[in-house]
Amino acid sequence: MLDTDQQVINTIRILSAEGIQKANSGHPGLPLGAAPMAYTLWSKEMKHNPKNPNWVDRDRFILSAGHGSMLLYSLLHLFGYELSIDELMNFRQWGSKTPGHPEYGHTAGVEVTTGPLGQGIANAVGMAIAEQYLGSKFNRHKYKIVDHYTFALAGDGCMMEGISAEAASLAGTLGLGKLIILYDSNNISIEGSTDIAFRENVAKRYEAYDWQVIEVKDGNDIDSIQDAIRKAKAEENKPSIIVVKTQIGYGSPKQGTAGAHGEPLGEENIEKTKEFFKWQGKGKFYISEEVREYMEILQKSAEEKESKWNNLFQNYKREYPQLADEWQVWHSGKITKDILNDKDFWQFQGKLATRVSSGEVINRLIKFVPNLVGGSADLSPSTKTYMKDRGDFSKEDKSGANLHFGVREHAMAAIGNGIAVHGSLKVFVSTFFVFSDYMKAAMRLSALMRLPVVYVLTHDSIGVGEDGPTHEPIEQLAALRSIPNFHVFRPADSTETAAAWYSAITREDGPTALILSRQNLPLYNESSKNALKGAYILKESSREVPEVILMATGSEVEYIYKASIILEKKGVATRVVSMPCLEIFDEQSYDYKNSILPAKIKNRIAVEAAVAFGWHKYVGLDGDIISVNHFGASAPGEILYREFGITVDNIVQKALDLIKNN
Repeated sequence: MLDTDQQVINTIRILSAEGIQKANSGHPGLPLGAAPMAYTLWSKEMKHNPKNPNWVDRDRFILSAGHGSMLLYSLLHLFGYELSIDELMNFRQWGSKTPGHPEYGHTAGVEVTTGPLGQGIANAVGMAIAEQYLGSKFNRHKYKIVDHYTFALAGDGCMMEGISAEAASLAGTLGLGKLIILYDSNNISIEGSTDIAFRENVAKRYEAYDWQVIEVKDGNDIDSIQDAIRKAKAEENKPSIIVVKTQIGYGSPKQGTAGAHGEPLGEENIEKTKEFFKWQGKGKFYISEEVREYMEILQKSAEEKESKWNNLFQNYKREYPQLADEWQVWHSGKITKDILNDKDFWQFQGKLATRVSSGEVINRLIKFVPNLVGGSADLSPSTKTYMKDRGDFSKEDKSGANLHFGVREHAMAAIGNGIAVHGSLKVFVSTFFVFSDYMKAAMRLSALMRLPVVYVLTHDSIGVGEDGPTHEPIEQLAALRSIPNFHVFRPADSTETAAAWYSAITREDGPTALILSRQNLPLYNESSKNALKGAYILKESSREVPEVILMATGSEVEYIYKASIILEKKGVATRVVSMPCLEIFDEQSYDYKNSILPAKIKNRIAVEAAVAFGWHKYVGLDGDIISVNHFGASAPGEILYREFGITVDNIVQKALDLIKNN
């Protein structure tokens, strides 16, 4: 007779294989091989409460190898999370709570959306940073109200992806002792043995990153796995990776082969797998009474852990009432102070680059948003994202709010996601706009998970000038605007920059990118908080019905503003529309949109120092676009604007031609 632990492990394996078979789609190899380590962690070493998946001091578990999602769903069901057996039977089906890869906010107990390999490791680094920062803020003697670990289960594919190397290097530098990765090392990927492309010594690599490395030679030895997890927990000054040697598809006829990775086992092979495990179950999706009763015992134990923490927090509130109040505010996700009506927040003088305006706004935000953290990919002097008197987060000091990511853009974005999804902190990350290409995969997941990460992206156009085409963003605006649920702000002056920050920091359901200039821009008397509506009339025409509408974003607003003055002198009634955020403008009512861009006015010109893609919906078939549909060049910015046709004279002539031809 198998002991209870082994019965549960085999139940996880069979449930996973049967769910995948019923869907005729999925990845059985990981659940069959990794079930012992996952079960050992969840049942013996992980602090969590299935009755309250959002308990703030729970340990976090990330399945970085998200293709093995049936492993996670089987765990969630058996441990009593809100995931029924019917949902396991509906794996990968329309409307189910068991999608092909884990989705945050969709399935109770799923901490983060995974699937693109390696990102889960970086998310885990972000969660571990958040835990350490919050602990430095709120913990007091005898009151460790922030005291949890972040666990990630990763595979060979995660180790191959560059993002995991970026994130692991930073985690070692920061000494994130409460970060633990379980590495499912089975040496098989879709194409076969990893030897064809991946022969490095991962353990040695992580030692070089300054991680504690622990090896478990047999992935079925749950005692050794538990000992390894405990050893990892005992190391407070280094993150730990536990290299667990497993066999993909363990127990099935496809064991140890690429065939076990990404396709159902087949009914016949499932029966043979059951024979291997001496499976006593009758019918499909069977869970024995003994297993159910044992899991109920584990569930009660988990509830007691939160109950103990709740008692601790009640005493904490009595002894540290002010801190407890701050705790509640931070964890509410809300901003309790009125930024919108604070005059100082919106006050600026003179011409400033919007990156400089943004730097001023960040340091104004500190008094309104004390839980703001963030940093750049080694560029804060250029992106103006350093918070004064807030300290630097480091291995030696976990209380600093300024994060230094190094030149690691992809990991930075995914770490930002991890900080945001952890809860209680507002986070921004920053680099040059052109390098958002490195971050795209993680930015997409910010939007998919509806995480309010703020992306501060400077050096926004051909205005970068002498740095040349490698550093001049051309297609990036269109790329970001194409991401669903992603707000892209390109402010024209300091006031619009403040509006962009206000919108970003108060948004709760998705990310925002702030696209900022290196060159100085005018401060318009007419610019206003109406920028919060995405677009507004910056300068009205001299007549009630304008003859032409000029629209632009960012630095190009200056050109259309000046062009409008010349056109008005020529007798052409010209409306100037600043459109800092197209996505928010699109969300406005029809009446508002029509008041800014009346349908009856066909003479429209859009100006932007980027590709024209996306502007046609605003100018229509009768309008025109002045844009840059080619890469830039190395020369002073003002020369590039002239050579590429973004000039006041060209805008005026285009407007006159448009009126003549229409």
